[in-house]
Amino acid sequence: MKFTPRYIATKKKGLLSKKIALAGKTLNCCTLCPRNCQIDRRSGDTGFCRTGLDAVISSYMPHFGEEPPLVGTHGSGTIFVSHCNLKCCFCQNWETSILGEGHTAGKGQIASIMLHLQKIGCHNINLVTPTHVIPQLLEDLEIAIEHGLTLPIVYNSSGYESLETLKILDGIIDIYMPDFKFWDSAVSDMACRAPDYPKVAKAAVIEMHRQVGDLSLDNNGLAQEGLLVRHLALPERLAGTQKIMDFLKDHVSGSTFVNIMSQYYPAGDALKVKKLSRPVSIDEFHAAVEYARQAGLNLIT
Repeated sequence: MKFTPRYIATKKKGLLSKKIALAGKTLNCCTLCPRNCQIDRRSGDTGFCRTGLDAVISSYMPHFGEEPPLVGTHGSGTIFVSHCNLKCCFCQNWETSILGEGHTAGKGQIASIMLHLQKIGCHNINLVTPTHVIPQLLEDLEIAIEHGLTLPIVYNSSGYESLETLKILDGIIDIYMPDFKFWDSAVSDMACRAPDYPKVAKAAVIEMHRQVGDLSLDNNGLAQEGLLVRHLALPERLAGTQKIMDFLKDHVSGSTFVNIMSQYYPAGDALKVKKLSRPVSIDEFHAAVEYARQAGLNLIT
């Protein structure tokens, strides 16, 4: 049976327009993410993410460096949103997430990008750091649906998500791919000035799984819907990997798909933080993988 994205049924039920209206209201007093800036983005004000009324797009492409269940043979249709609501000091996409390099996207432009990525054969639409531009993305998603978009939507985020915003996305997102970065609030405060990150990420991942369940693959091994968690191994085991893996097993699902990532190096301002000022070692990475394996989770390799 051919897979039908969730947003198709949501639009047919008349719920998409309601979700667009709900998300749009947040721009008057922005509470889209846990930073809770409460600024009027419609007037041009910017909060922690530094994004005003319009979304800014850094780039888009068929991405072949993502997880295999997203890439397939024709790539994941990735749209890199500029700025970020977390801003880790070690971000490897510093120019995009911190400096906000990119081009303003007016109404309809993101829809055109989605349709282009579908036309060239991408297997999904992969929205990278989309949290702060959800109202704009939903408006353009409606336009794209009307012009024939049928690809699964991937929500690729830091895991620093408001439950209220995630509930707006219920029935829209097919594949949630959050990071679960830190278990310790002192570490998340040091890395991204977000001491509440562990508490927020726990609640967010539970809600994401409630909406889409475990990752489901088609006969070709391509992801259709579900949850896929990313976790970056950090030097000094600062990420708290073992506790995060146990949390996923005990409070989300023992069948959770997890990608343990090894590519940490001190980008951005990380050299200013002693504990983050060196790459992750091979032993630290292997230990992180072993924690996931001991928890019995589905490892993406």
